[in-house]
Amino acid sequence: MSIEVLPSRESLQQLDWAKGDGLLPVVVQHADTLAVLMLGYASAESLALTLESGHMTFYSRSRQRLWTKGELSGNVLAVVAVRVDCDADTLLVSARPAGPTCHTGSESCFTEAPGNFLGRLDALVREREQQRPANSYTTSLFDQGLRRIAQKVGEEGVETALAGVVQDDDALLGESADLLFHLTVLLRARGLSLQDAVDVLKARHAG
Repeated sequence: MSIEVLPSRESLQQLDWAKGDGLLPVVVQHADTLAVLMLGYASAESLALTLESGHMTFYSRSRQRLWTKGELSGNVLAVVAVRVDCDADTLLVSARPAGPTCHTGSESCFTEAPGNFLGRLDALVREREQQRPANSYTTSLFDQGLRRIAQKVGEEGVETALAGVVQDDDALLGESADLLFHLTVLLRARGLSLQDAVDVLKARHAG
């Protein structure tokens, strides 16, 4: 698994380990929903092990040892990216959790952590596409193939446009939700994601 390091791999050589007596705070964020999952601390050794294994490894201050999240529960954090802050003394890690992150069984250690629901939906559609659970509407769409999914997007697009002209706000919102869902499925059927479309928007905005 390749882990992206931002701004660059070289930035890891500039980390200020001295400021925190050899430890850096690590904020872990869900790679898809952007919800903050937890706060931990990394040593140089635990960071090196994280980059090598792809699973987030911390330094436990209470146990005075390296600790890979999920080493007992199996609820590992698969690291996608590591970002270094402007002072080179804090890390922001993007990861995909394999189960609850918090020891209480919650997804996040911050029970009211905000997140991006569209990212959660995109992740769920990806899971449905891979696992194809029975009695799932999303599975039935993937089973019917790309042309049927594209047809559904067209139908929902027309219904959304009509709702915008001749129906009330609730109807427009309902049709918009249907359109977003089926568009997510269409993108996934082509091996793409909503985030890929968002990245196009971001690039246009930056230009």
